[in-house]
Amino acid sequence: MYFVGIDLAWGERARTGLAVLDDTGALVHLSAATTDDTIAAALGPYLDDECLVAIDAPLIVTNPTGNRPCEAALNRDFARFEAGAHPSNTGRPELHDTPRGARLAARFALDIDPDSVRTRRAIEVYPHPALVALFRLGRTLKYKQRQNRPFEGMREEMLRLIGLLDGLADAPLPLRLADSAPWHEVTEAVRAATHKSELRTAEDRIDAVVCAYVALYAVRRPAGTTVYGDGRTGYIVTPTLPADLVPEPPAHPPVATDPELTRLVRGAARRYAELQPYAEEAAQRLTRWLTGTLDDAGINYLDITGRGKGIASFAAKANKAVDGHPVYPDPLRDITDQIGARIITYVRSDVAVVADLLADHLTVLDDRDMGQLTASEGRFGYVSRHLQIALDPLWLGDLPVDMFPAPSAQVQIRTVLQHAWAEFEHDIRYKGSVPEELAPDLNRRFTLAAGLLELADREFEVIRERLRERTPPRDLEADPYDPRISAEELATFLAGQFPDSGWSRTDHYTWISGLLLELGVDSLHKLAGLLGSVDSAAITDRMGYKHPPGAVRRLDDALLALFGTSYIRLKGNGHRVELLTARLDRLQSGDGPTQ
Repeated sequence: MYFVGIDLAWGERARTGLAVLDDTGALVHLSAATTDDTIAAALGPYLDDECLVAIDAPLIVTNPTGNRPCEAALNRDFARFEAGAHPSNTGRPELHDTPRGARLAARFALDIDPDSVRTRRAIEVYPHPALVALFRLGRTLKYKQRQNRPFEGMREEMLRLIGLLDGLADAPLPLRLADSAPWHEVTEAVRAATHKSELRTAEDRIDAVVCAYVALYAVRRPAGTTVYGDGRTGYIVTPTLPADLVPEPPAHPPVATDPELTRLVRGAARRYAELQPYAEEAAQRLTRWLTGTLDDAGINYLDITGRGKGIASFAAKANKAVDGHPVYPDPLRDITDQIGARIITYVRSDVAVVADLLADHLTVLDDRDMGQLTASEGRFGYVSRHLQIALDPLWLGDLPVDMFPAPSAQVQIRTVLQHAWAEFEHDIRYKGSVPEELAPDLNRRFTLAAGLLELADREFEVIRERLRERTPPRDLEADPYDPRISAEELATFLAGQFPDSGWSRTDHYTWISGLLLELGVDSLHKLAGLLGSVDSAAITDRMGYKHPPGAVRRLDDALLALFGTSYIRLKGNGHRVELLTARLDRLQSGDGPTQ
């Protein structure tokens, strides 16, 4: 049996790395190719019989935007090791039709079902998390080509990776590279390299060897292998992350002397002053994307705001030092809230729902629950969920990702009470001046207030759950002088119609009552008759929600199922035709009628 690794390029002009291991783990082929035909010619002799081909590229992609579920799941484990996956979706031109990896698998007649027991299969893999798990790395090796990554550091990291792979010769599941002349050529080329382009040539083939070893590992060590995702929405196979492995803090450059630090901070501040308008624009785009995504998911919230960090605020943060050492040795890269957004929810459970939703759509590089940190120290205080998300064209639009030295944006999520405490404390403690003699008493009172607000948050959660459990209210008569169903009446009616759903935003009830009027539905009696023919549970199941949708979203789905394209063409839906069309496709792709 052969174990084949393909580090697949997106297009046929770029190099694809190819590696083949035999049944003993010996490297019997190592090369690079470009077109599908040259890949087929190189690998043909190894794919006639039993084989497992591990491809570093998406094989199954069905989602129109955001992350695949497998990427979101993998990121929850590996993003803190800087080994998260980038989003794959059909909105990307190279994935709009059948992905190249799936086309190659079909060409070789390989089964891409992760649950298949056939002897000729292909699986999707990803080297970064595989290396973290195999070698117990605290963070990924920085051997990949990046614009701001120095050549010497890349070469050192690549040589380290080569050493780790060579060391697998003595592992319980050996990788035998010593007798491969092409492998020695790659190794010597890296040692002798003087330019990044030479490292890039070696990178493809080294990654292909990693992919081939993951294929071998998946067959010989299935109990130590994790499959994220499934054969319907996409999957990634990787060695399992050790449960006791902890992330390594990012490495920082050497600490500068005071005059050097001053020049560093001033230079970074000047550069950030040039970037700040773009950071502000990026923050507003992120805010619009968050608003649309939460609204589309039917999640209730109080407010969503965004801002590009102010120049004075950036300079002050860049100048922070502890024991004479700068907190941010590379301010433009290390200060991670240059692009920021804040989501304020009503209750604590919605904080977790919003965080999970963002992880489904974006690459979350870090997820810190500051409330858990506070509680672990046995005290009350600051509570907020902080997500570092990768810069992504999904919300950046046409702003180039590489415009910003910091590779992420920060999204803070907290309840309205948590926000009130944080804002008040920040204004008093950090923006104001607290006399030394008052500090002990004020600290005690801040702690008391934090404890009371945490208790209030819990009670609000209970209140909402009790309201969800109440019996359906009686049908209220609409105002005879207003053709629309009032927002209050509609909210009461929907609470009874969908008792398991959460509250929606107040303005959403008013908005959808206008859509109902466009459909000729101007009373609760007519609406009740309309919804009586709808299997709401079947619709919800077909939509595949991971989070409970709000009442307005449930009604929106029902109207979409009932009226189809006629509903999409309503004047009030003019701003979301594309979204509704995608949802209608999802509704109509299931088996059987929805009404």
